[in-house]
Amino acid sequence: GHSTWTVQGTAGTTEEHLRYGWNYGMLLASGPTREALVPSPVAHAMEHGGLARVEEITRCLPEVQDALVSLLSERHLAIPELGTSLSARPGFNVIATANLRDRGVSEMSAALKRRFNVERIDPIADLGAELALVRSQAHATMAAAGADRPLDETLLETLVTVFRDLRHGATREGWQVERPNAVLSTAEAIAVATGLGLQATYLHGDAPLDALPGHLLGVVAKDDDQDRVRLLAYWDHAVKRRADEGNPTWSALWAQRDRLEDGG
Repeated sequence: GHSTWTVQGTAGTTEEHLRYGWNYGMLLASGPTREALVPSPVAHAMEHGGLARVEEITRCLPEVQDALVSLLSERHLAIPELGTSLSARPGFNVIATANLRDRGVSEMSAALKRRFNVERIDPIADLGAELALVRSQAHATMAAAGADRPLDETLLETLVTVFRDLRHGATREGWQVERPNAVLSTAEAIAVATGLGLQATYLHGDAPLDALPGHLLGVVAKDDDQDRVRLLAYWDHAVKRRADEGNPTWSALWAQRDRLEDGG
């Protein structure tokens, strides 16, 4: 019913983030007591019989990851400083996530993998389903920000199509394009759609379709300088071919190519 018992995995995550820590002011004043103990989100989930999440677990160091091994197998957290322990209530479990396209700091150990059921979640296969998700989430975010003007359906379909073309390395027509190293997730498509809507509502600048190339450049050209080149190649191939076929939307995008050259 909530998602507050969450640990964000980073190279700086320590065992305390998965087990427990201490309020050092209280620890110095009165020694180790239950009041001085600071439970981790995982310990809270154990105590209440709920779910804990560890985001980007492969970004944690191996010795930190392995702190979960005994918690998952024994369902038991020893607290030797207090001479006691915490046993997990029924319902406790851990969901850990990792993005296969990102470089994690450390792979999970075989011992830890054995304690998880592994499910691979691929990008949404159906264009209509992905478009519906981008539409609903972008409109919800815009409404929360006071911008309740609906996004143009053609703009949304164009945005999702570009994401899918670049993500798969091929267009729906079967034309091959070079995939960028950027992940291009559905969540990023939602962020771009929301940004276009908020820009149109509050900044009164370019029309959303004219602003789309700059937003796409911000998503694609993050870590690899060649990704800008790949986006330009996509423009010169897929976008131009669709424009040459007389599609007015893609013709308008083709006319904005210079924005990719000058940084959006």
